[in-house]
Amino acid sequence: MGYISGFHAIEERIKSGFPCGPLLVAKPGPRAWELESLAAVRKIRIDRVGAAELDRLTPDHRGIVLEVEEGPAAVSGLEEFLDALGGRRDALVLVLDEITDPHNYGAILRSCDQFRTDLVVSRRRRNAKHAPVIARTSAGASAWVACAEEGNLVRAVELLKTRGFWIYGADSGGTGAWDMDLTGRTALIMGGEAGLSRLLRERCDGLAAVPCQGRVDSLNVSVAAGILLYEIARQRAVRGGKTDSARRKPGGGKDHG
Repeated sequence: MGYISGFHAIEERIKSGFPCGPLLVAKPGPRAWELESLAAVRKIRIDRVGAAELDRLTPDHRGIVLEVEEGPAAVSGLEEFLDALGGRRDALVLVLDEITDPHNYGAILRSCDQFRTDLVVSRRRRNAKHAPVIARTSAGASAWVACAEEGNLVRAVELLKTRGFWIYGADSGGTGAWDMDLTGRTALIMGGEAGLSRLLRERCDGLAAVPCQGRVDSLNVSVAAGILLYEIARQRAVRGGKTDSARRKPGGGKDHG
């Protein structure tokens, strides 16, 4: 179990309907009273505790803390997600390859919520797990974004390919994202500090870059993810979400869906 603080993070987690609680309250106030009322409506237990107990659970609190399961709330299996897609032709999956910083993870989830990412896939091990930081950094978006943890990301990517997804890795040496067709069933892989792992890179249909003009080598992964997700959303809005059989295939790759 974990504990999240921050008024927005607690509010969104309660509203999401995913299991949580009890709500631990040490310092009543207008905002805490609102959250208590919301918790009562959702039939979440409310416990009165001392400030010292909240200090022990999470030092960065404002007198109110919510107990939750560790990690993002909306967890879905990849195969179940794919089965539920049916004949839907436009879907977006974000694959996180060893994103271990919970601040980056939370910021990425916030962008995923804003740009309607259907699923976030991460490795079961070696990924960010600090629920309070993730919830706070995502401003509560972690309560809404569907996530799946897989033991082997290479197998997960191969499964996505069998279901008609095009796989793109984020890489500063790749093709500018605005010169690529990112509509249809698309999976975007974001790597950690070391970049994309070799095996995942080998399974990409293309590498997408954010063209930059600065003097620093690269963007923070959460910033790059937000820009690329926005570009995917923009293309879908402009092109009406239609899948084109003449999709530009980097390197002359063959259809796999």
